[in-house]
Amino acid sequence: MKTSEVREMSIADLQDRIQVERNRLDNMRLNHAISPLENTSEFKKIRKDIARMITILAEKEKDQK
Repeated sequence: MKTSEVREMSIADLQDRIQVERNRLDNMRLNHAISPLENTSEFKKIRKDIARMITILAEKEKDQK
């Protein structure tokens, strides 16, 4: 997910999307523990997306106050 797309999202949408991505990461970890995934670079990509969303969420919450 691009930064410009994340910045366009509302605070509630960001919070929901962060939760969805965290669940997706957990599911991928579980699946990887059972049988190896073909593309393990997805872990890094999802972690970076989550970090990006959390950072922008914090910026938006700070600006809102």
